[in-house]
Formats: sequence, structure tokens, C-alpha cells
Amino acid sequence: MTRLLDVENLTLQFDTDEGRITAVDNVSFTLEAGEIMGLVGESGSGKSVTAKSVMKLNPSNAHYGPETKIILHLDSGPVDIMSLQQSKDLQVVRGGAISMIFQEPMASFAPAITIGDQMVEQLMIHTDMGKKRSKELSIEMLDRVGISDPSTRFGQYAFELSGGMRQRAMIAMALSTKPKLLIADEPTTALDVTIQAQVIDLMKDLVTEFGMGIIFITHDLGVIAQTADKVAVMYLGRLVEQGLVRDVIRTPAHPYTKGLLAALPSLDDLDAPLVAIPGDIPSPLERPGGCVFNTRCSDNLGARCGAEVPTESLLSSQHNVACHLYSEEAIK
Repeated sequence: MTRLLDVENLTLQFDTDEGRITAVDNVSFTLEAGEIMGLVGESGSGKSVTAKSVMKLNPSNAHYGPETKIILHLDSGPVDIMSLQQSKDLQVVRGGAISMIFQEPMASFAPAITIGDQMVEQLMIHTDMGKKRSKELSIEMLDRVGISDPSTRFGQYAFELSGGMRQRAMIAMALSTKPKLLIADEPTTALDVTIQAQVIDLMKDLVTEFGMGIIFITHDLGVIAQTADKVAVMYLGRLVEQGLVRDVIRTPAHPYTKGLLAALPSLDDLDAPLVAIPGDIPSPLERPGGCVFNTRCSDNLGARCGAEVPTESLLSSQHNVACHLYSEEAIK
């Protein structure tokens, strides 16, 4: 595979009325062309903020750490995203080489402009297509994501579509430029299971067809198991475990990953009670010292977990975990 994206030491803080808070802390990962990476974790874990950082879409009160590096590898050469400052320069990563599907479709469409006009406009900005070809491709993509009578929907406004249909239209819009990297933030949340399967199959087809990479953000580990090649588990702004999907799902290492998997309902035992992870994810204003998960961890080692930030331990060549349970001292 060919390297598509390098994220190194991503640290992101926000200025708030209560002070500066850390939303993402020293996150690093890579993505290959033609690869799907699942990014999972509870709400408030920092998944969406991490994804928006790749396109520099975070608001003006955001501060990136000095060691943060985000490199996008294109056919024309590497692009240092952190060095892009002007809106014109950022077009390459905002709707061009990178597209993003947001959680809330109504926030992604201008209410006074038809769906079709918005799709045609972005194609004419980011490609060399004319207006006629842009319209044809837009209608084709609306049809591919399962929207009935796409020619009619092309001329409608976002408020005229149902929530699920708006979500599919947004997916069609994001995919129409055939980006090198697609960031999908909870793309199937508002869809029923049949359309969800259709959209996931479409994404897989495009990965195969165009060698596109996908960062797939979701709470649904079942979707990740069926969709992604590898998975990164995030908690309170830190990556606690990364690896191939089959390794992380079958042999989870971090107590948080184990808790997420244990919380899934079992079809084999419908009477079994659901097992929730105890406690709540802390506020970024009350970020725990040491391991960020130590306040909820059933395997807490005590003072060390509360004082020392765990380093990554390699469980295999493609599976690592940040947990004191797997440090050299603990193993000895």
C-alpha cells in the first residue's frame, strides 16, 4: 500500500471562559491509500475534533501543539497541512483531496440553495468539470446512495428531504469529488439498517475503485468490525489502543476497549444484562493525571496509574496499547 496520511503528535487545546482545555493529547496514527481506519470511543473522547484537525476546521480559539505534524501524501507530492494558512491554500484539503461527512446534515447544506446547486458548485470548484457534467455526476451519486427519483431531489432544498435522505445527500456530495481521503463522522447514524448497509457497501466500492482512504468515526463497534481494516480506540483525547480490527476485537488489551466490547448486547444470550463501564467520562476541565482512564478502570494499579502517563507497548507488529498493565515493569 501507499502512505496517504501521517498524523504525528497531534495536540489540540481550546481557549474557553473557564480556561484552556486539552481536547486531543499527543495523538499519532497513519493511514494507507485504500485503507479504512475506524476511530471509536464515547462521546467527548475527541474523535470529531481529531478528524477536523486533518482539515484544519477547528475554530479560531484552537491551539495546535508545536510538535504537531499532519502530512497528506498526494500524487503531486506531500502536503504539510499545518503550514497552510490562507483559505485558498486550504482548498486542497477542504473538499478537494479530503472530504468530510458531518454528523448533522442540516448544518452542511445552505437552506436557501438547492441540493443540486451546492453539489454542482463544489464540483466546479474542485474539479475541471463543466456545469452539465457536474449535474450528471451529482444525480448519479444521489442515485448510488439510494435516493429515489434523484433528478427530482437534485432540484429540492435540504428542508424538503427527510433526515435520512439529507444524510444520504450529504454522503453523495462528499463522495462526488472522489477525494483521496474521506472522513466519515457517524455517517450512518440517521439511516435504517438497509440503507446503512448500502452506504457502507458504496464506501467499500469507492475504496476499491479509487484507492481512497477513509477515517470512519462511529460508536458502533459492529459497523467497525464489518467495515474497517484497522481501529484506533480513543478516550479523553488520547489513543489507548490501535491495531488490526480482527486483533483488537478478538483480543482487546486495554481495559477501556474491553469495556466497550462488553457493553455490546449479545444475540446469543438475550437475557444477559448489559454491562456498562462504571462512571462517566470526565470533563476536559477536570482531566485526570497519569492515565486518563484511571478514574474508571477496574484494573487500576493505584498510584502509578494516577501519576504516570502510560507509553505505548507493542503487542505485535500491528497492535499496540497504552496501558501500565503491559509495561515492562508490570510484565516482569
